[in-house]
Amino acid sequence: MDVNGTLIWYYNICKREVYLMSHGILPNQDDENIDIGRFIHENYYRRNEKEIRFGNVAFDVMYQNQNKLIIGETKKSSKFLEASKWQLLYYLKILNEAGIEAKGVLQYPEERRRVEVELTDENIIKLKKMEEEIINIIESPLPPKVEECVYCKNCAYREYCYA
Repeated sequence: MDVNGTLIWYYNICKREVYLMSHGILPNQDDENIDIGRFIHENYYRRNEKEIRFGNVAFDVMYQNQNKLIIGETKKSSKFLEASKWQLLYYLKILNEAGIEAKGVLQYPEERRRVEVELTDENIIKLKKMEEEIINIIESPLPPKVEECVYCKNCAYREYCYA
């Protein structure tokens, strides 16, 4: 499995989730948070193109603003702001490697909030390190040990760690 934006997002939340997702183990599809995320993805920002695929990544929206390409990720809440930021930066890095200059925006429709994200040389270095660590996790014969964090309580994977 190749590194993609979803794995970058999971990496910044929980390394164990990276392993589970990359090995085809899906989270509980009946989890309320997954349902809410699906609803937001399907019902907000209808005017814009949806789920744009580019290589092995897919981002939520794309539009032009003053001759500048903007790609966006729509999220349920800013609770995972840092992980969402790195996911979007990864998409910007992939586009940049293909010679496409773009800016990013995280969209939180329920909060009526937008966060602009811009790729820097420092971010590219950090993303490359994340990619290397994700590949190591994927290639490992066993998942990383459970490391309880504030996100475990509402995690759709919690049954795999605490059952």
